[in-house]
Amino acid sequence: MSEFRDPALARSLARAIAQEARPDRTYAFMEFCGGHTHAIFRYGVQDLVPANVRFVHGPGCPVCVLPMRRLDDALELAERHGVILATYGDMMRVPGSGRRSMLTARAAGADIRMVYSTLDALTIARDNPDRQVVFMGIGFETTTPATALAILAARREGLTNFSVFCNHVLTPPAIAHVLEAPGIDPDQAVRLDGFLGPSHVSTVIGAAAYRPLVARFGKPVVIAGFEPLDVMQSVLMLIRQVNEGRAEVENQYARVVTETGNAKAQAIMDDVFVLRDTFEWRGLGQVPQSARAIAPAYGEFDAERRFAVSEKQSRETKSCECPAILRGVKSPKDCKLFGRACTPETPMGACMVSSEGSCAAYYTYRRAETLAEMEAAE
Repeated sequence: MSEFRDPALARSLARAIAQEARPDRTYAFMEFCGGHTHAIFRYGVQDLVPANVRFVHGPGCPVCVLPMRRLDDALELAERHGVILATYGDMMRVPGSGRRSMLTARAAGADIRMVYSTLDALTIARDNPDRQVVFMGIGFETTTPATALAILAARREGLTNFSVFCNHVLTPPAIAHVLEAPGIDPDQAVRLDGFLGPSHVSTVIGAAAYRPLVARFGKPVVIAGFEPLDVMQSVLMLIRQVNEGRAEVENQYARVVTETGNAKAQAIMDDVFVLRDTFEWRGLGQVPQSARAIAPAYGEFDAERRFAVSEKQSRETKSCECPAILRGVKSPKDCKLFGRACTPETPMGACMVSSEGSCAAYYTYRRAETLAEMEAAE
């Protein structure tokens, strides 16, 4: 990957961005993907662009946008129904109601197991035929096909003790919701000039998926790779579109992303899942047709049908600014808990837990600088 991290090319791109960024205006670009947020901080991309080019961190971290109520429901599956709950590792420390997490529930006796793939969850079901195994399906379009394949495999093998608690969400509706900002005071709505389109998601859904958004809202989207030069070139492409009054979908990550995406993955998802009428996102609230549910034809693998959960109301941790950070209205330095009460070891909000969370990025790469800014502002 050295060619995508070349210092000379980075300096060249930095000069081009500085030349083309008009000094009489500001540019605000939202990177939707948490992987982009970490690339920006890890490689110091923000320091290589002019001060009037600003990155806004979006809701592209699936663990971060999961509402607390859904986590509480998952804990109830493990604690009250006695299932083996299989989950990806970044869910283990996410705080639920009363600061409970999957780790604390496991310490108290719940059978919660970390897995690296849906194949691991299927193996647990095969090895424990007398136990019900629930896989917590979570993620954007990147991880959804793997969950669909697990359900197909479970049906093929007759694994009647396997089901999925489905929390898979979709990218384009979330982008539209950020731009529409329903129910948000106009003075509190985030102002954006364009988007860095997500990398891995776009390999599945293709560049064409963003064209209706661009036509509707008139905001450019440049699909960007994960490397620092990918991000910088994408910023330059966005600046040029803004300066020229254009709003188009451009594909900087053409070495991986195609116009139509992965047709086979899309077909599998459309077979196994249906759209929910609405779904709650942390920070965004209810977003219409923004998530998937297991299709009725595969209802025997739907944990929400197999087990009754109370779906009680849950409250966010007091003083945690994670919801506003996910909307792009605030940044981690605006949260008084950051780096003090809230750290990766003692997370108060989901944005600090996940490796894709913006608070985790600030803490890993800009902790001292951010805390100094916070102290100066107090």
